[in-house]
Amino acid sequence: MFSQLLIFVGFHACIVASAVISGRAAPTVTLDSATFTGTTSGSVSQFLGIPFAQPPTGDLRFRLPETLPAYNGSYDATAFGPSCPQQAVKLPDLTGLSAEVVDYIVNSIFNAILPDDEDCLTINVLTPATATSTSGLPVLAWIFGGGFEVGGTAMYDGTSIVARSIALNQPVIYVSMNYRVSGFGFLASKEVQEAAVGNLGLHDQREALRWIQKYITAFGGDPTKVTIWGESAGAISAAMHMIAYDGDTQGLFRAAFMQSGSPIPVGDLEGGQKYYDDVVVQTGCSDSADTLSCLRTVSYATLKAAIDNSPFIFDYQSLVLAWLPRADGVLFSDNPQRLVQQGKIANVPLVSGDCDDEGTLFSLSTLNVTTDAEVATYLSTVTFPNITDQELATLLELYPEDPLEGSPYDTGILNILTPQFKRIASFQGDAVFQAPRRFFLQNLSGKQNIWAFLNKRLKLVPILGSFHASDILNVYFGGDMVDYLVRFAATLNPNGSTGIQWPQWTNSSPNLLTFNDGLTPLTITQDTFRSDAINGLSEILLENPI
Repeated sequence: MFSQLLIFVGFHACIVASAVISGRAAPTVTLDSATFTGTTSGSVSQFLGIPFAQPPTGDLRFRLPETLPAYNGSYDATAFGPSCPQQAVKLPDLTGLSAEVVDYIVNSIFNAILPDDEDCLTINVLTPATATSTSGLPVLAWIFGGGFEVGGTAMYDGTSIVARSIALNQPVIYVSMNYRVSGFGFLASKEVQEAAVGNLGLHDQREALRWIQKYITAFGGDPTKVTIWGESAGAISAAMHMIAYDGDTQGLFRAAFMQSGSPIPVGDLEGGQKYYDDVVVQTGCSDSADTLSCLRTVSYATLKAAIDNSPFIFDYQSLVLAWLPRADGVLFSDNPQRLVQQGKIANVPLVSGDCDDEGTLFSLSTLNVTTDAEVATYLSTVTFPNITDQELATLLELYPEDPLEGSPYDTGILNILTPQFKRIASFQGDAVFQAPRRFFLQNLSGKQNIWAFLNKRLKLVPILGSFHASDILNVYFGGDMVDYLVRFAATLNPNGSTGIQWPQWTNSSPNLLTFNDGLTPLTITQDTFRSDAINGLSEILLENPI
Protein backbone atom coordinates (compact mmCIF):
# COMPACT_ATOMS: atom_id res chain seq x y z
CA MET A 1 0.00 0.00 0.00
CA PHE A 2 1.70 2.67 -0.36
CA SER A 3 4.55 4.29 -1.93
CA GLN A 4 8.00 5.13 -0.89
CA LEU A 5 8.39 7.13 -4.12
CA LEU A 6 10.54 10.24 -3.69
CA ILE A 7 10.41 9.79 0.06
CA PHE A 8 9.91 12.33 0.43
CA VAL A 9 -0.81 23.61 17.32
CA GLY A 10 -1.98 24.95 18.35
CA PHE A 11 -5.13 26.34 19.78
CA HIS A 12 -4.66 29.05 22.33
CA ALA A 13 -6.04 32.49 23.05
CA CYS A 14 -3.31 34.54 21.42
CA ILE A 15 -4.26 36.52 18.33
CA VAL A 16 -2.23 35.96 15.17
CA ALA A 17 -0.71 39.24 14.06
CA SER A 18 -1.07 40.31 10.46
CA ALA A 19 1.77 39.26 8.19
CA VAL A 20 3.93 40.93 5.63
CA ILE A 21 5.21 38.57 2.94
CA SER A 22 7.79 40.02 0.64
CA GLY A 23 8.49 38.83 -2.87
CA ARG A 24 12.16 39.66 -2.41
CA ALA A 25 15.05 37.62 -1.07
CA ALA A 26 13.90 37.31 2.55
CA PRO A 27 10.13 37.11 2.98
CA THR A 28 8.84 37.25 6.54
CA VAL A 29 5.64 36.31 8.31
CA THR A 30 4.56 37.14 11.86
CA LEU A 31 2.86 34.43 13.90
CA ASP A 32 1.86 35.38 17.45
CA SER A 33 4.89 37.36 18.67
CA ALA A 34 7.43 35.66 16.43
CA THR A 35 8.95 36.54 13.07
CA PHE A 36 9.63 33.71 10.63
CA THR A 37 12.05 34.39 7.79
CA GLY A 38 11.84 32.26 4.67
CA THR A 39 13.23 32.33 1.14
CA THR A 40 11.97 33.26 -2.31
CA SER A 41 12.36 31.18 -5.45
CA GLY A 42 11.07 33.03 -8.51
CA SER A 43 7.40 33.79 -7.90
CA VAL A 44 7.13 31.56 -4.83
CA SER A 45 7.98 32.23 -1.17
CA GLN A 46 8.88 29.30 1.10
CA PHE A 47 8.59 29.00 4.87
CA LEU A 48 10.02 25.65 5.90
CA GLY A 49 10.47 23.55 9.00
CA ILE A 50 8.03 25.41 11.27
CA PRO A 51 7.23 23.36 14.41
CA PHE A 52 3.49 22.78 14.79
CA ALA A 53 3.38 20.62 17.94
CA GLN A 54 5.51 19.77 20.94
CA PRO A 55 8.39 17.36 20.13
CA PRO A 56 7.02 13.82 20.64
CA THR A 57 10.06 12.79 22.65
CA GLY A 58 10.70 11.55 26.17
CA ASP A 59 7.44 11.07 28.02
CA LEU A 60 5.56 12.52 25.00
CA ARG A 61 6.63 9.53 22.88
CA PHE A 62 3.57 7.42 22.03
CA ARG A 63 1.21 10.17 23.16
CA LEU A 64 -1.20 12.40 21.25
CA PRO A 65 0.46 15.51 19.80
CA GLU A 66 0.46 18.42 22.21
CA THR A 67 -0.17 22.03 21.24
CA LEU A 68 2.71 24.47 21.26
CA PRO A 69 2.61 27.66 23.31
CA ALA A 70 2.47 30.97 21.43
CA TYR A 71 5.45 31.60 19.17
CA ASN A 72 8.01 34.16 20.36
CA GLY A 73 11.29 35.48 19.01
CA SER A 74 12.81 34.93 15.57
CA TYR A 75 12.79 31.74 13.51
CA ASP A 76 14.86 30.72 10.50
CA ALA A 77 12.34 29.04 8.17
CA THR A 78 14.71 28.40 5.26
CA ALA A 79 15.21 24.62 5.52
CA PHE A 80 13.05 21.52 5.88
CA GLY A 81 13.00 19.89 9.27
CA PRO A 82 14.18 16.31 9.78
CA SER A 83 12.04 13.41 8.65
CA CYS A 84 10.16 11.50 11.30
CA PRO A 85 11.78 8.15 12.22
CA GLN A 86 11.21 5.74 9.37
CA GLN A 87 11.57 2.02 9.06
CA ALA A 88 14.78 0.83 7.46
CA VAL A 89 14.24 0.12 3.75
CA LYS A 90 14.71 -3.54 2.85
CA LEU A 91 14.66 -3.98 -0.90
CA PRO A 92 13.43 -7.17 -2.61
CA ASP A 93 15.70 -9.49 -4.54
CA LEU A 94 16.31 -7.61 -7.79
CA THR A 95 18.31 -10.40 -9.42
CA GLY A 96 17.36 -10.86 -13.05
CA LEU A 97 15.43 -7.62 -13.40
CA SER A 98 16.36 -5.20 -16.11
CA ALA A 99 18.51 -2.18 -15.38
CA GLU A 100 15.51 0.07 -16.07
CA VAL A 101 13.38 -1.64 -13.42
CA VAL A 102 16.20 -1.64 -10.87
CA ASP A 103 16.79 2.05 -11.53
CA TYR A 104 13.12 2.89 -10.85
CA ILE A 105 13.12 0.94 -7.60
CA VAL A 106 16.53 1.88 -6.21
CA ASN A 107 17.07 5.40 -7.47
CA SER A 108 13.54 6.76 -7.55
CA ILE A 109 11.08 4.85 -5.45
CA PHE A 110 13.31 4.27 -2.45
CA ASN A 111 15.46 7.36 -2.47
CA ALA A 112 14.79 8.10 1.19
CA ILE A 113 15.30 11.47 2.84
CA LEU A 114 17.60 11.59 5.82
CA PRO A 115 18.42 12.54 8.51
CA ASP A 116 15.48 11.63 10.68
CA ASP A 117 14.74 12.53 14.26
CA GLU A 118 11.99 12.01 16.82
CA ASP A 119 11.66 15.78 17.10
CA CYS A 120 10.09 16.02 13.66
CA LEU A 121 6.64 17.59 13.81
CA THR A 122 7.16 20.49 11.43
CA ILE A 123 5.12 22.07 8.66
CA ASN A 124 6.08 23.85 5.42
CA VAL A 125 4.16 26.66 3.71
CA LEU A 126 4.73 27.79 0.10
CA THR A 127 2.92 30.87 -1.13
CA PRO A 128 2.83 33.15 -4.13
CA ALA A 129 5.46 35.81 -3.38
CA THR A 130 2.83 38.53 -3.75
CA ALA A 131 0.46 37.02 -1.18
CA THR A 132 -0.56 39.08 1.85
CA SER A 133 -2.70 38.34 4.87
CA THR A 134 -5.76 39.60 2.97
CA SER A 135 -5.29 37.43 -0.15
CA GLY A 136 -7.70 34.68 0.96
CA LEU A 137 -6.14 31.98 -1.24
CA PRO A 138 -7.21 28.31 -1.37
CA VAL A 139 -4.91 25.88 0.41
CA LEU A 140 -3.57 22.48 -0.72
CA ALA A 141 -2.56 20.44 2.34
CA TRP A 142 -0.22 17.66 1.14
CA ILE A 143 0.07 14.40 3.13
CA PHE A 144 3.04 12.36 1.93
CA GLY A 145 2.99 8.64 1.19
CA GLY A 146 5.34 5.95 2.38
CA GLY A 147 3.41 2.86 3.30
CA PHE A 148 2.94 4.19 6.84
CA GLU A 149 6.54 3.03 7.17
CA VAL A 150 8.66 5.71 5.51
CA GLY A 151 8.39 9.48 5.91
CA GLY A 152 9.96 12.70 4.75
CA THR A 153 9.26 16.07 3.20
CA ALA A 154 12.32 17.49 1.49
CA MET A 155 11.87 15.97 -1.93
CA TYR A 156 8.22 16.98 -2.01
CA ASP A 157 8.84 20.54 -3.08
CA GLY A 158 5.59 22.20 -4.09
CA THR A 159 7.23 25.21 -5.74
CA SER A 160 6.28 24.10 -9.24
CA ILE A 161 2.67 23.57 -8.18
CA VAL A 162 2.33 27.05 -6.70
CA ALA A 163 4.06 28.54 -9.76
CA ARG A 164 1.66 26.72 -12.06
CA SER A 165 -1.32 27.93 -10.04
CA ILE A 166 -0.09 31.50 -10.53
CA ALA A 167 0.21 30.90 -14.28
CA LEU A 168 -3.38 29.59 -14.32
CA ASN A 169 -4.49 32.76 -12.53
CA GLN A 170 -5.84 30.55 -9.74
CA PRO A 171 -3.10 30.93 -7.12
CA VAL A 172 -3.02 28.49 -4.23
CA ILE A 173 -0.96 28.00 -1.09
CA TYR A 174 0.84 24.66 -0.69
CA VAL A 175 1.34 23.18 2.78
CA SER A 176 3.13 19.93 3.63
CA MET A 177 3.38 18.35 7.05
CA ASN A 178 5.52 15.81 8.83
CA TYR A 179 3.80 13.12 10.87
CA ARG A 180 4.92 10.07 12.81
CA VAL A 181 5.14 6.91 10.73
CA SER A 182 6.00 3.24 11.23
CA GLY A 183 5.89 1.95 14.80
CA PHE A 184 6.36 5.48 16.12
CA GLY A 185 3.08 6.62 14.58
CA PHE A 186 0.96 3.49 14.27
CA LEU A 187 1.77 1.33 17.27
CA ALA A 188 -1.17 -1.00 17.91
CA SER A 189 -2.11 -3.38 20.72
CA LYS A 190 -4.54 -3.79 23.63
CA GLU A 191 -2.20 -1.60 25.68
CA VAL A 192 -2.39 1.13 23.04
CA GLN A 193 -6.17 0.70 22.90
CA GLU A 194 -6.52 1.12 26.68
CA ALA A 195 -4.33 4.25 26.64
CA ALA A 196 -6.30 5.72 23.69
CA VAL A 197 -3.09 6.50 21.79
CA GLY A 198 -3.68 4.65 18.54
CA ASN A 199 -3.20 6.15 15.08
CA LEU A 200 -0.82 8.84 16.32
CA GLY A 201 0.27 9.63 12.77
CA LEU A 202 -3.30 10.58 11.88
CA HIS A 203 -3.58 12.66 15.05
CA ASP A 204 -0.39 14.47 14.00
CA GLN A 205 -1.97 15.26 10.65
CA ARG A 206 -5.10 16.48 12.41
CA GLU A 207 -3.00 18.77 14.60
CA ALA A 208 -1.27 20.14 11.50
CA LEU A 209 -4.69 20.85 9.98
CA ARG A 210 -5.64 22.72 13.15
CA TRP A 211 -2.44 24.72 12.81
CA ILE A 212 -3.49 25.64 9.28
CA GLN A 213 -6.83 26.86 10.59
CA LYS A 214 -5.11 29.12 13.12
CA TYR A 215 -2.22 30.47 11.09
CA ILE A 216 -2.76 30.17 7.35
CA THR A 217 -4.43 33.59 7.08
CA ALA A 218 -1.11 35.18 7.99
CA PHE A 219 0.44 33.58 4.91
CA GLY A 220 -2.39 34.69 2.62
CA GLY A 221 -4.58 31.59 2.85
CA ASP A 222 -8.27 31.11 3.52
CA PRO A 223 -8.82 28.56 6.32
CA THR A 224 -12.29 27.78 4.95
CA LYS A 225 -10.80 26.63 1.61
CA VAL A 226 -8.49 23.77 2.58
CA THR A 227 -8.22 20.69 0.35
CA ILE A 228 -6.49 17.68 1.86
CA TRP A 229 -4.43 15.84 -0.74
CA GLY A 230 -2.22 12.79 -0.59
CA GLU A 231 -0.74 9.85 -2.41
CA SER A 232 -0.59 6.22 -1.26
CA ALA A 233 -0.45 6.26 2.56
CA GLY A 234 -1.16 9.99 2.28
CA ALA A 235 -4.27 9.34 0.20
CA ILE A 236 -5.43 6.66 2.63
CA SER A 237 -4.84 9.18 5.41
CA ALA A 238 -6.97 11.77 3.58
CA ALA A 239 -9.74 9.20 3.15
CA MET A 240 -9.50 8.26 6.82
CA HIS A 241 -9.93 11.92 7.80
CA MET A 242 -13.15 11.88 5.80
CA ILE A 243 -14.53 9.14 8.08
CA ALA A 244 -12.85 10.18 11.35
CA TYR A 245 -15.28 11.06 14.12
CA ASP A 246 -18.08 9.58 11.98
CA GLY A 247 -17.44 12.06 9.19
CA ASP A 248 -17.04 15.23 11.23
CA THR A 249 -14.43 17.39 9.46
CA GLN A 250 -14.33 19.72 12.47
CA GLY A 251 -14.09 22.51 9.90
CA LEU A 252 -10.55 21.46 8.97
CA PHE A 253 -11.07 20.88 5.22
CA ARG A 254 -13.67 21.27 2.51
CA ALA A 255 -12.49 18.78 -0.15
CA ALA A 256 -10.19 15.79 -0.69
CA PHE A 257 -7.92 14.73 -3.57
CA MET A 258 -6.64 11.14 -3.29
CA GLN A 259 -4.05 9.39 -5.44
CA SER A 260 -3.88 5.62 -4.85
CA GLY A 261 -5.64 5.41 -1.54
CA SER A 262 -9.14 4.90 -0.09
CA PRO A 263 -10.59 3.71 3.24
CA ILE A 264 -9.09 0.26 3.71
CA PRO A 265 -10.58 -2.82 5.39
CA VAL A 266 -8.79 -3.03 8.74
CA GLY A 267 -9.68 -4.44 12.13
CA ASP A 268 -9.04 -2.94 15.56
CA LEU A 269 -5.81 -2.09 17.36
CA GLU A 270 -5.41 -5.57 18.81
CA GLY A 271 -4.67 -6.73 15.27
CA GLY A 272 -1.19 -5.28 15.78
CA GLN A 273 -0.57 -7.10 19.06
CA LYS A 274 2.08 -9.49 17.75
CA TYR A 275 4.14 -6.62 16.37
CA TYR A 276 3.83 -4.68 19.62
CA ASP A 277 4.80 -7.73 21.66
CA ASP A 278 7.86 -8.27 19.49
CA VAL A 279 8.99 -4.66 19.97
CA VAL A 280 8.48 -5.05 23.74
CA VAL A 281 10.70 -8.13 23.80
CA GLN A 282 13.44 -6.57 21.69
CA THR A 283 13.58 -3.42 23.81
CA GLY A 284 13.82 -5.32 27.10
CA CYS A 285 10.42 -4.17 28.35
CA SER A 286 8.89 -7.63 28.79
CA ASP A 287 9.14 -7.64 32.58
CA SER A 288 7.65 -4.20 32.99
CA ALA A 289 4.24 -3.89 34.62
CA ASP A 290 3.47 -1.12 32.10
CA THR A 291 5.11 -2.00 28.81
CA LEU A 292 3.88 1.13 27.03
CA SER A 293 5.44 3.36 29.69
CA CYS A 294 8.62 1.31 29.42
CA LEU A 295 8.76 1.93 25.67
CA ARG A 296 8.76 5.66 26.39
CA THR A 297 11.96 5.29 28.41
CA VAL A 298 14.12 3.14 26.13
CA SER A 299 16.74 4.84 23.99
CA TYR A 300 15.82 6.01 20.53
CA ALA A 301 18.44 3.71 18.99
CA THR A 302 17.07 0.66 20.80
CA LEU A 303 13.47 1.40 19.83
CA LYS A 304 14.37 2.23 16.25
CA ALA A 305 16.29 -1.05 15.88
CA ALA A 306 13.32 -3.05 17.19
CA ILE A 307 10.88 -1.33 14.82
CA ASP A 308 13.30 -1.81 11.93
CA ASN A 309 13.09 -5.56 12.57
CA SER A 310 9.33 -5.61 12.03
CA PRO A 311 7.98 -6.74 8.64
CA PHE A 312 8.65 -4.28 5.84
CA ILE A 313 6.59 -3.81 2.70
CA PHE A 314 8.99 -6.02 0.72
CA ASP A 315 9.02 -8.86 3.21
CA TYR A 316 6.99 -11.97 2.48
CA GLN A 317 3.72 -10.65 3.91
CA SER A 318 4.00 -7.57 1.67
CA LEU A 319 0.89 -5.40 1.86
CA VAL A 320 -0.30 -6.99 5.10
CA LEU A 321 1.48 -4.19 6.91
CA ALA A 322 2.62 -4.19 10.50
CA TRP A 323 2.02 -0.47 10.88
CA LEU A 324 -1.14 1.12 9.51
CA PRO A 325 -4.33 2.86 10.70
CA ARG A 326 -6.73 0.64 12.62
CA ALA A 327 -10.13 1.03 14.26
CA ASP A 328 -9.29 2.60 17.62
CA GLY A 329 -12.54 3.66 19.27
CA VAL A 330 -11.44 7.30 19.08
CA LEU A 331 -11.03 8.33 15.45
CA PHE A 332 -12.81 5.23 14.14
CA SER A 333 -15.55 3.30 15.86
CA ASP A 334 -15.48 0.43 13.36
CA ASN A 335 -13.76 -1.04 10.31
CA PRO A 336 -13.40 2.02 8.02
CA GLN A 337 -15.26 0.30 5.20
CA ARG A 338 -18.19 -0.37 7.53
CA LEU A 339 -18.25 3.33 8.38
CA VAL A 340 -18.35 4.16 4.66
CA GLN A 341 -21.17 1.67 4.24
CA GLN A 342 -23.07 3.31 7.10
CA GLY A 343 -22.69 6.75 5.54
CA LYS A 344 -20.50 8.04 8.37
CA ILE A 345 -18.33 10.12 6.10
CA ALA A 346 -17.77 13.79 5.37
CA ASN A 347 -19.99 15.14 2.61
CA VAL A 348 -17.30 16.97 0.65
CA PRO A 349 -16.29 16.96 -3.04
CA LEU A 350 -13.56 14.45 -3.79
CA VAL A 351 -11.20 13.15 -6.45
CA SER A 352 -9.94 9.57 -6.23
CA GLY A 353 -7.87 7.47 -8.61
CA ASP A 354 -5.31 4.71 -9.00
CA CYS A 355 -2.53 3.54 -11.27
CA ASP A 356 -3.36 0.65 -13.58
CA ASP A 357 -0.77 -1.76 -12.18
CA GLU A 358 -0.76 -0.95 -8.47
CA GLY A 359 0.24 -4.44 -7.38
CA THR A 360 3.32 -5.18 -9.46
CA LEU A 361 5.81 -3.42 -7.21
CA PHE A 362 4.67 -5.27 -4.11
CA SER A 363 4.52 -8.68 -5.74
CA LEU A 364 8.31 -8.65 -6.01
CA SER A 365 8.21 -9.92 -2.41
CA THR A 366 6.39 -13.12 -3.36
CA LEU A 367 8.47 -14.41 -6.27
CA ASN A 368 8.93 -17.72 -4.45
CA VAL A 369 5.17 -18.34 -4.69
CA THR A 370 5.19 -20.22 -7.97
CA THR A 371 2.35 -22.78 -7.94
CA ASP A 372 -1.41 -22.67 -7.62
CA ALA A 373 -1.19 -24.50 -4.29
CA GLU A 374 1.34 -22.00 -2.97
CA VAL A 375 -0.93 -19.12 -3.97
CA ALA A 376 -3.78 -20.74 -2.04
CA THR A 377 -1.55 -21.19 0.99
CA TYR A 378 -0.32 -17.61 0.82
CA LEU A 379 -3.85 -16.21 0.63
CA SER A 380 -5.20 -18.38 3.44
CA THR A 381 -2.30 -18.03 5.88
CA VAL A 382 -0.79 -14.60 5.21
CA THR A 383 -3.44 -12.37 3.65
CA PHE A 384 -6.70 -13.81 5.03
CA PRO A 385 -5.96 -16.19 7.93
CA ASN A 386 -9.67 -16.45 8.77
CA ILE A 387 -10.96 -16.96 5.25
CA THR A 388 -13.47 -19.74 4.67
CA ASP A 389 -12.84 -22.55 2.20
CA GLN A 390 -15.64 -21.22 -0.01
CA GLU A 391 -14.25 -17.69 0.02
CA LEU A 392 -10.80 -18.99 -0.86
CA ALA A 393 -12.20 -21.03 -3.76
CA THR A 394 -14.04 -17.95 -5.00
CA LEU A 395 -10.90 -15.85 -4.73
CA LEU A 396 -8.82 -18.32 -6.72
CA GLU A 397 -11.51 -18.37 -9.40
CA LEU A 398 -11.72 -14.58 -9.55
CA TYR A 399 -7.93 -14.38 -9.97
CA PRO A 400 -7.02 -17.24 -12.32
CA GLU A 401 -3.58 -18.57 -13.07
CA ASP A 402 -3.74 -17.33 -16.68
CA PRO A 403 -0.96 -14.69 -17.02
CA LEU A 404 -2.88 -13.04 -19.87
CA GLU A 405 -5.34 -11.79 -17.25
CA GLY A 406 -2.68 -10.58 -14.85
CA SER A 407 -0.90 -7.32 -14.13
CA PRO A 408 0.73 -5.43 -15.80
CA TYR A 409 -2.58 -5.57 -17.64
CA ASP A 410 -2.90 -5.64 -21.41
CA THR A 411 0.68 -6.87 -21.86
CA GLY A 412 -0.11 -10.37 -23.10
CA ILE A 413 2.67 -12.89 -22.66
CA LEU A 414 5.15 -10.24 -21.55
CA ASN A 415 6.24 -9.62 -17.94
CA ILE A 416 5.77 -13.22 -16.81
CA LEU A 417 8.47 -12.95 -14.17
CA THR A 418 7.31 -16.19 -12.49
CA PRO A 419 4.31 -18.43 -13.24
CA GLN A 420 2.23 -16.65 -10.56
CA PHE A 421 3.69 -13.13 -10.61
CA LYS A 422 1.05 -11.44 -12.77
CA ARG A 423 -1.73 -13.24 -10.92
CA ILE A 424 -0.53 -12.12 -7.49
CA ALA A 425 0.14 -8.60 -8.80
CA SER A 426 -3.45 -8.39 -10.01
CA PHE A 427 -4.77 -9.52 -6.64
CA GLN A 428 -2.44 -7.23 -4.65
CA GLY A 429 -3.37 -4.17 -6.67
CA ASP A 430 -7.08 -4.86 -6.37
CA ALA A 431 -7.08 -5.79 -2.69
CA VAL A 432 -5.49 -2.59 -1.44
CA PHE A 433 -6.27 -0.06 -4.17
CA GLN A 434 -8.84 -0.77 -6.89
CA ALA A 435 -11.42 -2.69 -4.83
CA PRO A 436 -11.40 -0.27 -1.85
CA ARG A 437 -11.67 2.69 -4.25
CA ARG A 438 -14.65 1.27 -6.12
CA PHE A 439 -16.33 0.25 -2.86
CA PHE A 440 -15.75 3.79 -1.58
CA LEU A 441 -17.15 5.49 -4.67
CA GLN A 442 -20.08 3.10 -5.07
CA ASN A 443 -21.24 3.90 -1.54
CA LEU A 444 -20.88 7.67 -2.06
CA SER A 445 -22.44 7.89 -5.52
CA GLY A 446 -25.33 10.35 -5.64
CA LYS A 447 -24.44 11.85 -2.26
CA GLN A 448 -21.58 14.17 -3.21
CA ASN A 449 -19.55 15.34 -6.18
CA ILE A 450 -17.00 12.70 -7.25
CA TRP A 451 -14.35 12.66 -9.95
CA ALA A 452 -12.18 9.58 -10.58
CA PHE A 453 -9.08 8.89 -12.67
CA LEU A 454 -6.84 6.07 -13.87
CA ASN A 455 -3.15 6.43 -14.60
CA LYS A 456 -1.95 4.16 -17.45
CA ARG A 457 1.27 5.98 -18.20
CA LEU A 458 4.69 4.26 -18.17
CA LYS A 459 2.91 1.13 -19.32
CA LEU A 460 6.01 -0.08 -21.15
CA VAL A 461 8.17 -0.25 -18.02
CA PRO A 462 9.16 -3.96 -17.88
CA ILE A 463 7.59 -6.00 -15.06
CA LEU A 464 6.18 -2.93 -13.30
CA GLY A 465 3.97 -1.36 -15.99
CA SER A 466 1.98 1.65 -14.69
CA PHE A 467 3.29 0.95 -11.22
CA HIS A 468 2.18 2.28 -7.87
CA ALA A 469 3.14 5.93 -7.32
CA SER A 470 4.09 6.55 -10.95
CA ASP A 471 1.31 9.14 -11.14
CA ILE A 472 3.15 11.33 -8.64
CA LEU A 473 5.50 12.24 -11.49
CA ASN A 474 2.49 13.83 -13.17
CA VAL A 475 2.08 16.33 -10.34
CA TYR A 476 5.46 17.29 -8.95
CA PHE A 477 7.28 17.36 -12.29
CA GLY A 478 5.08 19.57 -14.42
CA GLY A 479 2.51 17.03 -15.61
CA ASP A 480 -1.02 17.69 -16.79
CA MET A 481 -2.65 16.48 -13.55
CA VAL A 482 -1.49 19.69 -11.85
CA ASP A 483 -4.04 21.85 -13.65
CA TYR A 484 -6.91 19.63 -12.51
CA LEU A 485 -5.56 19.60 -8.95
CA VAL A 486 -5.22 23.39 -8.78
CA ARG A 487 -8.65 24.04 -10.25
CA PHE A 488 -10.22 21.56 -7.83
CA ALA A 489 -8.60 23.27 -4.85
CA ALA A 490 -9.67 26.69 -6.11
CA THR A 491 -13.24 25.99 -7.26
CA LEU A 492 -14.16 22.46 -6.06
CA ASN A 493 -14.32 21.44 -9.72
CA PRO A 494 -11.26 20.14 -11.59
CA ASN A 495 -12.49 21.42 -14.95
CA GLY A 496 -11.60 24.70 -16.59
CA SER A 497 -12.43 26.52 -19.78
CA THR A 498 -9.76 24.61 -21.73
CA GLY A 499 -8.63 21.01 -21.99
CA ILE A 500 -10.62 17.78 -21.89
CA GLN A 501 -13.67 18.02 -19.64
CA TRP A 502 -13.71 15.54 -16.79
CA PRO A 503 -17.23 14.21 -16.10
CA GLN A 504 -18.22 13.11 -12.63
CA TRP A 505 -18.19 9.47 -11.48
CA THR A 506 -21.54 7.88 -10.62
CA ASN A 507 -22.72 4.30 -10.33
CA SER A 508 -24.69 4.67 -13.53
CA SER A 509 -21.85 6.41 -15.38
CA PRO A 510 -18.51 5.50 -13.75
CA ASN A 511 -16.33 7.90 -15.75
CA LEU A 512 -12.56 7.87 -15.46
CA LEU A 513 -10.19 10.56 -16.67
CA THR A 514 -7.51 8.25 -18.05
CA PHE A 515 -3.90 9.37 -18.43
CA ASN A 516 -2.29 7.53 -21.37
CA ASP A 517 1.05 7.27 -23.07
CA GLY A 518 1.25 8.17 -26.75
CA LEU A 519 -0.51 10.63 -28.98
CA THR A 520 -3.77 10.72 -27.00
CA PRO A 521 -2.64 11.59 -23.49
CA LEU A 522 -6.12 11.99 -22.00
CA THR A 523 -9.32 10.07 -22.61
CA ILE A 524 -12.57 9.37 -20.76
CA THR A 525 -13.06 5.65 -20.09
CA GLN A 526 -15.44 3.64 -17.94
CA ASP A 527 -14.55 2.19 -14.55
CA THR A 528 -15.82 -1.29 -15.39
CA PHE A 529 -12.59 -3.20 -16.03
CA ARG A 530 -12.69 -6.61 -14.28
CA SER A 531 -15.85 -5.71 -12.36
CA ASP A 532 -16.67 -9.31 -11.40
CA ALA A 533 -13.26 -9.83 -9.78
CA ILE A 534 -13.19 -6.47 -8.01
CA ASN A 535 -16.77 -6.64 -6.71
CA GLY A 536 -16.30 -10.22 -5.55
CA LEU A 537 -13.07 -9.32 -3.82
CA SER A 538 -14.76 -6.35 -2.12
CA GLU A 539 -17.26 -8.70 -0.47
CA ILE A 540 -14.44 -10.91 0.83
CA LEU A 541 -12.46 -7.91 2.10
CA LEU A 542 -15.45 -6.61 4.03
CA GLU A 543 -15.68 -9.90 5.93
CA ASN A 544 -11.93 -10.36 6.29
CA PRO A 545 -10.31 -7.03 7.29
CA ILE A 546 -6.53 -6.92 7.38
